[in-house]
Amino acid sequence: MIPFPFEPFLVFGSMAVFLLIGIFLRAKIRFFQRFLFPSCLIGGTLGLIVMHTGLLDLKAIDFEVYVYHLFSISFISVGLTHNGDQKSSGGGKELFRGALWMACIEGVTISLQTIIGALSVFVFAILGFKLFPTFGFFIPLGFTEGPGQALSIGKTWEGFGFSNAATIGLAFAAIGFLFAFFIGVPLVNWGIRKGHSFLGQVTLPDELLKGVMRKDSEKESAGSLTMHSGNVDTLAFHVALVGLVYLVTYFLVYFLGKVTSPNVAKGLWGFFFFFGLVVALIVRWVMTRLGALHLIDPGVQRRITGWAVDFLIVAVVMAVQLVIVAQFIVPIIVMSLVSGIVTTLAVVYLGSRLPSLNLERTVAIFGTCTGTVPSGLLLLRISDPEFSTPVALEIGLMNIIVAPIIASSMILVNAPVWWGWSIYLVALIHLGILILSLILIKVFKLWGKPRF
Repeated sequence: MIPFPFEPFLVFGSMAVFLLIGIFLRAKIRFFQRFLFPSCLIGGTLGLIVMHTGLLDLKAIDFEVYVYHLFSISFISVGLTHNGDQKSSGGGKELFRGALWMACIEGVTISLQTIIGALSVFVFAILGFKLFPTFGFFIPLGFTEGPGQALSIGKTWEGFGFSNAATIGLAFAAIGFLFAFFIGVPLVNWGIRKGHSFLGQVTLPDELLKGVMRKDSEKESAGSLTMHSGNVDTLAFHVALVGLVYLVTYFLVYFLGKVTSPNVAKGLWGFFFFFGLVVALIVRWVMTRLGALHLIDPGVQRRITGWAVDFLIVAVVMAVQLVIVAQFIVPIIVMSLVSGIVTTLAVVYLGSRLPSLNLERTVAIFGTCTGTVPSGLLLLRISDPEFSTPVALEIGLMNIIVAPIIASSMILVNAPVWWGWSIYLVALIHLGILILSLILIKVFKLWGKPRF
């Protein structure tokens, strides 16, 4: 008889094995290199296939738990990360303009996807498909906002009667990643061939294609020690900070749930990651005021974020229950195709009218609006391998500027289950966000003549 529970670590171990297999396959198979599929997506897909053969005695709910918590950890880690003494390149005004444009593009895509979702539910109802009212809102949740939001809010909707909402949300997110790479990689390669890259013709280094560093290559530093190793390991300190924020966030959400209505209390747990980000920012501010911010090394903190995101994506794909997805395969595929095509056309149309860095900014935000921020950065690296343009920094600043839009949208898509709002009212408000975003692009002179 086994004296201790091993299930959580067996699930973690299985994700680790499939991630390692993904790393191996990316390094060896040209197809994966051509589309720059990240190892976590390759490994997660293989894990999904193996799970559905019955060879692994693991349940999708086990992976959903990891998605929920790893997503929250990634947001907390982002909140704890500071820029150190790094100076932004490209000029502050231009950096802000680029970040503002990308934030407005997220406002455009999240609005278009929400409107498409509401209209799709209406059309499918006419055709005889009975869908939960918020079914279509998984498009913006899974594409623009990401798998963590899709799962967290999906779990909340299950409490309101939307059966298997979490796995449906993860299915939309997984399809979003396919758009990010199957459309994004050919798009950026086309732009480079047509001469739209800021750096001109770019040859991708073999290390980027294969995803592993050579033994004799120059290695980038992962971070610096801020603790004396005779006392405590630096990584342990940074993980402990994440744990502190996580614990504070848990009690904060628990307390808020006690002093609000039951419906709102259910929804709060779907926003755990957002509260975690806010608490992390407060902790970072307090450490700054105490003169202790130097103890957080940005490099080490980014490694924690990267670790969480990689395992998160493995868990996202492995948590998809194909049996459930098959029941809704028609609306999922149709909604995803329509939304993916409209999103691509909108981003390319507006990106081609930028006054500068058209290709870099277009592919970076396209990857972000169909996958995650790391997806956008990966597409950016094809045309800007060394991040010599300010676009990578603009993505970071964009996440701050776009926060009110993302937060508002997450609240709005919950309005039908929280307050009984019509999904068409939610779509109408998003139409207002869409118009406002387009106006801002025009006002800041980021909408000119087409350049490609």
